[in-house]
Amino acid sequence: MTDASKNIAFIGIGKMGLPMSALVAKAGYAVTVFDPSAARIAAARELGIPVAASPADAVSGQAAVITSLPDDAALRAAMLGPTGLIGAMAPGAVLIETSTVSAEASAEVDAAARARGVAYLRAPVSGNASIVHTGALTCFVSGPKDVFEAAKPLFATFTRAQTYLGPGEEARYAKLAVNLMIAVSAAMMAESLALARKGGIAWHDILKVLDDSAVASPMVKYKTAPLRTRDFESTFSCKQMAKDLDLILGAGHAVGVPLQLAAQVRETYGSLVAQGDGETDFIATVKHLERLSGLGEPKL
Repeated sequence: MTDASKNIAFIGIGKMGLPMSALVAKAGYAVTVFDPSAARIAAARELGIPVAASPADAVSGQAAVITSLPDDAALRAAMLGPTGLIGAMAPGAVLIETSTVSAEASAEVDAAARARGVAYLRAPVSGNASIVHTGALTCFVSGPKDVFEAAKPLFATFTRAQTYLGPGEEARYAKLAVNLMIAVSAAMMAESLALARKGGIAWHDILKVLDDSAVASPMVKYKTAPLRTRDFESTFSCKQMAKDLDLILGAGHAVGVPLQLAAQVRETYGSLVAQGDGETDFIATVKHLERLSGLGEPKL
């Protein structure tokens, strides 16, 4: 790999983007970052990561650009139009987009990238802010397969595994499919725990039952751990899950799949946001069901 091919721009350095960019830099790549947030820029400087004066400066002449953005609106604003990133990228460069966004918005980015001669990899990451710094994220990838194969060493710096799924928007659907199961699982756990408590089972006992049962899974065990101490600090918020469920329902409507559970769980998250729990962890479904059931805090 030549030195020039190790020049990487990172756009969007929030809870996920900053630690990902730090991992890429630690692996020996020359990383330049940009974010509109002054606080995030200060955090990058504290880590010794160079900061560009503008998005265009960040991506100009870089071999690859990695983006981590909050939603469709941010993706379109950052990428498209006369001042968008794609127009400032060098033809032949690689765009690696790691956000959870709709297939429609992603397809618009693909069209702009093709027109510019930029290779576009959809690479939404799976995992959360509590593990990203360890390199334990996984990702789903779609786009030109040869470009993905060439970029594998770069992916390996900030994800532990990558699943290549096809030439188009397949990775977007994969991320939404996984998040659908996570959202429904959180709602399911909440109902199970409320039922068990109403039946007289102690809090720690029912959590142990779940961990030792046939339904135990990485997802269940990932959430029984903070529930033991009633820790609802967000790794992925109720507000974010509501946003993802809107994307999931939109995708279902677009391709003709009835997503009845997703629709119901979207209303649960809407209720949590309305009740002031939007910034709490998505497992706050547990608190929601306790309120509906007339249950107070359990004895720890």
